Amino acid sequence: QVRLVESGGGSVQAGGSQRLSCSVYGYIDSIYCMGWFRQAPGKEREGVAAIASDGGTKYVDSVKGRFTITQDNVKGTLYLQMNSLKPEDTAMYYCAASLTQFLTTSTADFRYWGQGTQVTVSS
Repeated sequence: QVRLVESGGGSVQAGGSQRLSCSVYGYIDSIYCMGWFRQAPGKEREGVAAIASDGGTKYVDSVKGRFTITQDNVKGTLYLQMNSLKPEDTAMYYCAASLTQFLTTSTADFRYWGQGTQVTVSS
């Protein structure tokens, strides 16, 4: 069993930065891919970024060049550094873990989910 706990959400003005953290607990040796997802009101949950155990990363086009996903395997923590934030980045952000053996941002590939942390970007 794996438990994920996000932190770091809040309110920020457009153009600002924010870093999200996700602490991972439990049996993590089976995890190959970790990801960040977001869901705005009335919209489907979308994959924002993912990172594989070999360090490979993948981003949705709308955040490329602005967001960076990293992981600290010693601390068992996943991060999402968000720069140049825009109002359209406002959403609930979720951390997730996948047991698949490939890099993916598809929600269907992720088995474990955190409770989410709200990010609100004002113009």
